[in-house]
Amino acid sequence: MHCTLCQSANLAEFTAEMMIHFGGLKNINHPGIPAFPKVSVCLDCGYSGFTVQANQLALLGSRTVAKDAKTALAAA
Repeated sequence: MHCTLCQSANLAEFTAEMMIHFGGLKNINHPGIPAFPKVSVCLDCGYSGFTVQANQLALLGSRTVAKDAKTALAAA
C-alpha cells in the first residue's frame, strides 16, 4: 500500500478514538457518534486516512439524511 498524497510506502497503522460531532447550534444537544477506527499514517508526509465501520456509517448517514430532509422542507 502507498500513500495517496506522496506515494511513499512508509505507512503505519494506529488505533484511534474519536467522537464525530454534527455542526451547528441545532445539534448542540446531540452527543456525537463514537468511532474507533484504524488510522493509516504516512510517516513521510503525515497524510492520514481512516474508514468508518458500517454501524457507525449508518448512524452518520441517518443523521445527515434527516438533517438534509428538514433543510429541504424548510426551504420549500
